[in-house]
Amino acid sequence: MLISPESLAVLGGALALGGGLAGSSIGLGWAGSTAAATLAEEPGQLRNVIVLVSLPMTQTFYGLIILILILTSVIPNISAMPDPAGAGFAVFACGLIAASAECVSAAYQGAVCASGISLLPKTKGRILTNAMMLAVFVELLGVLGLVFTIMALSMLGLF
Repeated sequence: MLISPESLAVLGGALALGGGLAGSSIGLGWAGSTAAATLAEEPGQLRNVIVLVSLPMTQTFYGLIILILILTSVIPNISAMPDPAGAGFAVFACGLIAASAECVSAAYQGAVCASGISLLPKTKGRILTNAMMLAVFVELLGVLGLVFTIMALSMLGLF
């Protein structure tokens, strides 16, 4: 085989982390750009802005958790599978699913946070709780991406 099952599994974990990093970067960029404009208008909103700008970072941690699980629990068990090559591709696919979920969730969470940030001056900060709740709905998809990936890896019998 040209690519070992272990290499495919590590590549899947790396994709999960890369998706989280990319999505968080996009989300932070959108929210941060809006934050700069909001702080120019009303510097007193700094605390609220920091809370909303930081929310899209969590998907990076979800991707990291998946990578760590693959490196510590999946890789040691993959060669014992009846079809290690198939298991390697399955782990790669799980990583791809996680990468997609984390990337899209973080990016759109940044868009939701940017909207909330832009309304902080107009509402004198009262929008913070509502904006956070709306951002949590988008966060849930990132959490589900993590949970579903762990479930899929578990169903494959890899840990």
